[in-house]
Amino acid sequence: MVIDRQPGIRRPRLSERIIAAGHDLLSAGVEREIFGPRRRELLAEAYGRVLDVGAGTGANLPHFPSRTEQHLEVILLDPSAGMLERALRRAQRLGLRVQLVDQPAERLPFSDETFDTVVFTLTLCTIADPPSALREAHRVLRKTGRLLVFEHVRAHEPRLAHWQDRLDPVWRAVNNGCHLNRHTRAAIEGAGFEFQRVDEFRERQIPLAIVQPQLVGVARKA
Repeated sequence: MVIDRQPGIRRPRLSERIIAAGHDLLSAGVEREIFGPRRRELLAEAYGRVLDVGAGTGANLPHFPSRTEQHLEVILLDPSAGMLERALRRAQRLGLRVQLVDQPAERLPFSDETFDTVVFTLTLCTIADPPSALREAHRVLRKTGRLLVFEHVRAHEPRLAHWQDRLDPVWRAVNNGCHLNRHTRAAIEGAGFEFQRVDEFRERQIPLAIVQPQLVGVARKA
């Protein structure tokens, strides 16, 4: 088992470790029952050199296809060293080889067209500048590459979207900067991607309506 850590990765602060641990604790149930199957279905499309943007504590790691079949090389990128520390432990438990990069999504430290797959799962809601992050994803993705996306998004129903707007400031404050009401599909297409497959729906298993609107899709460079 080999875990690669990019030179210069800093040690997490105590506050980062607490936030990361709380994230895993609070999301365990929904990951097991709802998000896990969504991740597994989407990530079956991953191949080659993979960049997992906003990888957090490594929730995607158990759901990537077999490394030997797809020849996967997985790079986990997140600005939180606390999140990456827990992702490293998860990779170790799974016996996986990964590379860790603690950088923001808006400034990817990679050359142009160096990835076959770029993944955003439940992270565009939190990234400070989604258009910049998506333009960076477009830059580092190869012409034949795939963008894999699983996000909660702004509702199409006006009444629900209205409540998302009203509650967004409070939600952000208690959920580490997460936004309820982002126009994620428009941002993806505005960054130069074209969806080959996309599904927008209400995840009724989630009891809180304001986070039920979901988007799952596979896109390529337009």
